[in-house]
Amino acid sequence: MDTQGGAELCFPQLFNTSCKKPTIPLSQVVLFQILMPLISLLTVALNLLVIIAVSHFRQLHTPTNILLLSLAVTDFLVGFLSMPGDILRNTACWFSSQLTCSLYNYLSFFFPSVSVGNMVLISVDRYVAICDPLHYPTRITDRRVKLCVCLCWLCSVFYCYLIVGNNLIQPGVHNSCYGECIIFLDFIAGVVDLALSFIVPVTVIVVLYMRVFVVAVSQARAMRSHVTAVTLQLSVSRTPKKSELKAARTLGVLVLVFLICFCPYYCVSLLGEELLNSVSASIVFYLFDFHSFLNPLIYAMFYPWFRKAVKLIVTLQVLQPGSCEVSML
Repeated sequence: MDTQGGAELCFPQLFNTSCKKPTIPLSQVVLFQILMPLISLLTVALNLLVIIAVSHFRQLHTPTNILLLSLAVTDFLVGFLSMPGDILRNTACWFSSQLTCSLYNYLSFFFPSVSVGNMVLISVDRYVAICDPLHYPTRITDRRVKLCVCLCWLCSVFYCYLIVGNNLIQPGVHNSCYGECIIFLDFIAGVVDLALSFIVPVTVIVVLYMRVFVVAVSQARAMRSHVTAVTLQLSVSRTPKKSELKAARTLGVLVLVFLICFCPYYCVSLLGEELLNSVSASIVFYLFDFHSFLNPLIYAMFYPWFRKAVKLIVTLQVLQPGSCEVSML
């Protein structure tokens, strides 16, 4: 068996240019060999349920649910493509082609970009619903939301190509040996990505939800206050519905979980992974993918329609004629 420095090689026939086979520390065996594969499988299954539910049942075809559908598709692809790729890259040699490596690295930038775009759109949707409820039905329509979702995906395609396009044009140019799959960003691309994928969207999300929170709290206090019947009658027309407030709270939890999983990823990218030990770095980078698993669990906790839809899907009642017209709300 050919070795280099006592370690087994990925390609023994290429003694001088082959990478060493990665070794998994005992502290990460459970993470990479048991926990992450299980989370990847559950992420695919749970988000597939969300996709089927929102797509099948006609009553769920609302602007807000269209945004949730877009987010679920992104999360499904993270579980189906990104998580297995991360597991493979950290536990084994990269035996596939360098072009496949470049495509995987491109998707590693693409999925976060789409997720951020979806979160910004969700924040805008809740902002209009709570802060300007009278104009919500006319401003936030199915057609406009679908257009925004399509633009979000298309812009992410072109944006990620501008950031990591060189890795697609010259696959493997930055790899130091055969059997590894790395991605390289120059300083300018890294700063641009940090600003456009982290600082700007997170600022927009936080500002919008702070405004939503202030308005929601003030409306809740107004509903509990002892006011005259005339005042109540006048205020009903300009206050958001109780269902909208509940949706804002639910989606607020969704956004909060996203930020908790999202911020450490970019903070470590900004400060440098070398500042952390290998275990901490792995946890931080996998935390970002983990939010794709958490999202459908949040739906299950806060949305009765999702729990009802899962029951109908699992029992195969969705295959019956006219099942798409079932009342879900």
